[in-house]
Amino acid sequence: MEISGVLSAIVIGIVIGVLGRLVVPGRQHIGILWIIVVGIVAALLGSAIAAGLGVANTSGPDWIEWLIQIALAAVGVAALDRTRVHR
Repeated sequence: MEISGVLSAIVIGIVIGVLGRLVVPGRQHIGILWIIVVGIVAALLGSAIAAGLGVANTSGPDWIEWLIQIALAAVGVAALDRTRVHR
Protein backbone atom coordinates (compact mmCIF):
# COMPACT_ATOMS: atom_id res chain seq x y z
CA MET A 1 0.00 0.00 0.00
CA GLU A 2 1.33 3.40 -0.97
CA ILE A 3 1.30 6.54 1.15
CA SER A 4 -1.64 7.91 -0.83
CA GLY A 5 -3.64 4.80 0.07
CA VAL A 6 -2.81 5.22 3.75
CA LEU A 7 -3.72 8.91 3.69
CA SER A 8 -7.00 8.26 1.90
CA ALA A 9 -7.84 5.50 4.42
CA ILE A 10 -7.24 7.97 7.26
CA VAL A 11 -9.39 10.66 5.62
CA ILE A 12 -12.19 8.21 4.88
CA GLY A 13 -11.86 6.86 8.42
CA ILE A 14 -12.25 10.35 9.85
CA VAL A 15 -15.36 11.01 7.77
CA ILE A 16 -16.93 7.63 8.53
CA GLY A 17 -16.03 7.88 12.23
CA VAL A 18 -17.47 11.38 12.60
CA LEU A 19 -20.65 10.40 10.76
CA GLY A 20 -20.94 7.30 12.94
CA ARG A 21 -20.51 9.45 16.03
CA LEU A 22 -23.23 11.82 14.84
CA VAL A 23 -25.64 8.91 14.39
CA VAL A 24 -25.23 7.74 18.00
CA PRO A 25 -27.50 9.80 20.28
CA GLY A 26 -26.15 11.52 23.37
CA ARG A 27 -22.64 12.43 24.38
CA GLN A 28 -19.81 9.97 23.80
CA HIS A 29 -16.84 9.95 26.14
CA ILE A 30 -14.18 8.87 23.66
CA GLY A 31 -11.43 10.83 21.97
CA ILE A 32 -10.98 11.74 18.34
CA LEU A 33 -8.21 9.17 17.87
CA TRP A 34 -10.61 6.39 18.83
CA ILE A 35 -13.19 7.86 16.46
CA ILE A 36 -10.62 7.72 13.64
CA VAL A 37 -9.65 4.13 14.49
CA VAL A 38 -13.30 3.05 14.64
CA GLY A 39 -13.94 4.86 11.35
CA ILE A 40 -11.02 3.18 9.57
CA VAL A 41 -12.06 -0.27 10.81
CA ALA A 42 -15.70 0.40 9.88
CA ALA A 43 -14.67 1.59 6.41
CA LEU A 44 -12.60 -1.54 5.79
CA LEU A 45 -15.23 -3.92 7.16
CA GLY A 46 -18.03 -2.08 5.39
CA SER A 47 -16.22 -2.32 2.06
CA ALA A 48 -15.67 -6.05 2.57
CA ILE A 49 -19.33 -6.61 3.49
CA ALA A 50 -20.53 -4.54 0.53
CA ALA A 51 -18.26 -6.52 -1.80
CA GLY A 52 -19.61 -9.76 -0.33
CA LEU A 53 -23.17 -8.59 -0.93
CA GLY A 54 -22.32 -7.45 -4.45
CA VAL A 55 -23.18 -3.78 -3.89
CA ALA A 56 -19.66 -2.33 -3.70
CA ASN A 57 -19.45 -1.27 -7.35
CA THR A 58 -22.42 0.60 -8.73
CA SER A 59 -22.78 3.00 -11.65
CA GLY A 60 -23.30 5.97 -9.33
CA PRO A 61 -22.35 6.75 -5.74
CA ASP A 62 -22.01 3.71 -3.54
CA TRP A 63 -24.75 4.75 -1.10
CA ILE A 64 -25.35 1.25 0.25
CA GLU A 65 -21.64 0.79 0.98
CA TRP A 66 -21.55 4.16 2.76
CA LEU A 67 -24.62 3.27 4.82
CA ILE A 68 -23.04 -0.03 5.85
CA GLN A 69 -19.81 1.74 6.83
CA ILE A 70 -21.61 4.45 8.81
CA ALA A 71 -23.79 1.87 10.58
CA LEU A 72 -20.68 -0.13 11.54
CA ALA A 73 -18.99 3.05 12.78
CA ALA A 74 -22.06 3.93 14.87
CA VAL A 75 -22.06 0.46 16.41
CA GLY A 76 -18.32 0.73 17.07
CA VAL A 77 -18.63 4.17 18.66
CA ALA A 78 -21.52 3.05 20.86
CA ALA A 79 -19.71 -0.13 21.90
CA LEU A 80 -16.48 1.71 22.67
CA ASP A 81 -18.37 4.39 24.60
CA ARG A 82 -20.10 1.75 26.72
CA THR A 83 -16.83 0.00 27.54
CA ARG A 84 -15.14 3.30 28.41
CA VAL A 85 -18.03 4.46 30.67
CA HIS A 86 -18.18 1.24 32.68
CA ARG A 87 -14.48 1.25 33.57
